[in-house]
Amino acid sequence: MEKSGWIYQKKLYFYIGKFYKNNMTVFIGDFDVKLDAKGRFLFPSSLISQLGENSNCTFVIKKDIYEKCLNIYTSEQWQLRVETLRKSLNPFNRQHNIFLREFFKDTAECSLDSSNRILIPKRLVQSVELKSEIYVVGVDTKIEIWSKEEYDKTRPTAEEYANIAGNILGNIELPF
Repeated sequence: MEKSGWIYQKKLYFYIGKFYKNNMTVFIGDFDVKLDAKGRFLFPSSLISQLGENSNCTFVIKKDIYEKCLNIYTSEQWQLRVETLRKSLNPFNRQHNIFLREFFKDTAECSLDSSNRILIPKRLVQSVELKSEIYVVGVDTKIEIWSKEEYDKTRPTAEEYANIAGNILGNIELPF
């Protein structure tokens, strides 16, 4: 028993070491935030601290493919996504080319201003119908931006979430 615990701790340590070596940031938490008339919101200080000291606080905002929300990626995480696409897609294949065009269409680069606010371009604000009340949600390597009403509408009940978790995790062998 002690030995397996040690192995798990060793794997966890290795995973964490690999995680930090690759400069990947994991975002957690959800925040009720106000969007001003210009499309700016105060970036939650908890998310800033999760960025780490080496971050340049430059981001890419992209409209989500599946949901009516925006995704914010660090520049580093965005570059990883672009590299994956480049390795997987051929721009001379017509379908790949259409996908690439649509993938990059609803994106914008942004950064924190001196007051730790982010300005979301008006076209992206309109594309997901953001109003003054928004939710900012840390989801692993991205941050989602939702209108309050859309976020509340799409969230599963506790029982629905438990069923989803059971379906996804029920057959996975967990180390704990």
